[in-house]
Amino acid sequence: MYLGELIEGRLLRRYKRFLADVELADGRQVTAHCPNTGSMRNCAEPGSRVWLYDSANPARKYPLGWRLVEVGGRHLACIDTGLANGLVAEAVEAGVIAELSGYRRLRREVPYGEERSRIDLLLCDGERPDAWVEVKMVTLLEADGWGSFPDAVTSRGQKHLRELILLAATGQRAVLLFCVPHQGIRRVRPADAIDPDYGRLLRQAVSAGVEVLAYSAAITTEEIRLAGCLPVIL
Repeated sequence: MYLGELIEGRLLRRYKRFLADVELADGRQVTAHCPNTGSMRNCAEPGSRVWLYDSANPARKYPLGWRLVEVGGRHLACIDTGLANGLVAEAVEAGVIAELSGYRRLRREVPYGEERSRIDLLLCDGERPDAWVEVKMVTLLEADGWGSFPDAVTSRGQKHLRELILLAATGQRAVLLFCVPHQGIRRVRPADAIDPDYGRLLRQAVSAGVEVLAYSAAITTEEIRLAGCLPVIL
């Protein structure tokens, strides 16, 4: 996935969830939209190098958007959660995700479930069961290469796990895929200390037959793509 012509700067602060003040290379200070509703723990340290994109939309109050951050002066990470579904769809269609290869049709945002949800990706093939794929982005890097999800309590994420459990209970193929666009993360686990209910539901989902996958991303300041499978440790 091409990221566009990005603008480098230094993060001054992230605030009100959706805003970030950034100092550009020429000394100008701008306010950019932050497309991430989580806590962004360890990804929003003042002074970090960041990269913005220009939406070129004059109707937007904040035409600049935050896309990448350099974590700890070492690891590039994408914080734009709006890219996750597209990254996974692109990887599925390219055959990168072996567990989801070979499906003839891919649909997005399909309504389903008892709690009025929308599945991120529905993979269809008349010769085998459909695959219902829920995508979550992991950006919280903790010690020793651990990537933890979520980075804040997520009632929405808990709802999606309940929906996947119900799908699996009816014999359908239910998949939770952790998209990991962070160069420092080498394995994934539930963030039990942050949202113990999510961790409990995730383990319940696995016991019920929900498949849990994690894929890392190769990232530069020009493009991002899913590249390889990571272990998920429960």
